[in-house]
Amino acid sequence: MSGCSGCSSAAPDGSCSSSAGCQPGDEKLQKTLGRIKNKIVVMSGKGGVGKTTVATNIAVALSLQGKKVGLLDVDVHGPSVPRLLSLKGEKPHMGDECMEPVPWSKNLSVMSLGFLLEDERQAVIWRGPVKVGLIKQFVEDVMWGDLDYLVVDCPPGTGDEPLSALQTLGPTALAVVVTTPQGVAIDDVRRSLSFVGQVGNRVLGLVENMSGFACPDCGSVHNIFNSGGGEELAKEAGVQFLGRIPMDPEVAHSGDEGFPFMKVHKETATGKAMEEIIRPMLHLPDMSKLEK
Repeated sequence: MSGCSGCSSAAPDGSCSSSAGCQPGDEKLQKTLGRIKNKIVVMSGKGGVGKTTVATNIAVALSLQGKKVGLLDVDVHGPSVPRLLSLKGEKPHMGDECMEPVPWSKNLSVMSLGFLLEDERQAVIWRGPVKVGLIKQFVEDVMWGDLDYLVVDCPPGTGDEPLSALQTLGPTALAVVVTTPQGVAIDDVRRSLSFVGQVGNRVLGLVENMSGFACPDCGSVHNIFNSGGGEELAKEAGVQFLGRIPMDPEVAHSGDEGFPFMKVHKETATGKAMEEIIRPMLHLPDMSKLEK
């Protein structure tokens, strides 16, 4: 790779100054964050709620609206974003002190530990400090360039990864919390909402995933399971309810095949539900100005 054309220290001609280079420490991190208008951290206190699928389709939907988007997968032990975007086997270009994210389209770039593993079958056995260091490196050493949105997909829970992501991105980062309607998920997600506030960030909104069933034959949504638990939790916590996404067999199929649901099925009931979820994100102010 020639130069560091997208890193925070790049000169206007795309070269990296030999005297400045990719500067270490917080100054470099702040320069990187200053080029990202909005940071959205997608998280959940419960596993199995479809959080990565939601995060990936949010990023794709925003990019299809003409926005410059970065998608950062910080699920160290289960990096699945490369599969969902049919990017398995891709490798980021490496510079001396910078990495280029993997492009999915002209508007969407992706970074994941999955791109760096020599053997995808090998377990990643890391303690907290190593994971924290990787997440910070993925923010400040990746050549994200100027972004309208950086969408971060976190593993479930309130541990090292979501904590490090929010602390690295700073207090202007917004959380999108994903739940399913069932009470066992609501209990855990309630803790996630509390976690975000304790860290010092704000919840952009809550998404209720797998809410009802989208019939592939008639196209209508049937509430064969519980529905509405996410909206009730949002009211209880005083946060915005972004919407419901029904269970749709095509969502699972598209994930397995590696093509984003929102690129090919946005006219379906599920696609329209996802479009409603990103609508408030399209009207966010430029939060990077608060960091300068």
